[in-house]
Amino acid sequence: MSTSEGGVERPVLDGVRRICMALPEVTERLSHGAPTWFVRGKKTFASLWYHGHHQDDFPHLVCAAPAGAQAELVAAEPDRFFRPPYVGGRGWLGLRLDVGLDWDEVAAICDDAYRVIAPKRLVAQLDGEVAP
Repeated sequence: MSTSEGGVERPVLDGVRRICMALPEVTERLSHGAPTWFVRGKKTFASLWYHGHHQDDFPHLVCAAPAGAQAELVAAEPDRFFRPPYVGGRGWLGLRLDVGLDWDEVAAICDDAYRVIAPKRLVAQLDGEVAP
């Protein structure tokens, strides 16, 4: 049995996939060669770059982030968080997956990313405020 799928190590891919696919109306497909999660098949909220991307030559997750979160996290823990190329200018967050991987933290970051991108109705559904 292979330990990778599309170049991504299975335990990490499986963990991120489990977290993201539990959110309402999320789909997954490759985008630019990386497993990527979308809200309603259109809006990206997270991408997994296990073998790195551009100058960031280490496994990482790139996610949408609430306003100010990127600056705060990068300043507090620059060995774990970074400003990713292209989407970093829009406040997206890079999380290294080779330094102190904490699945509760990954889940919280993916949840925040989803909430930034998803329509209000899906966020309300996630919070149990409206029926699915």
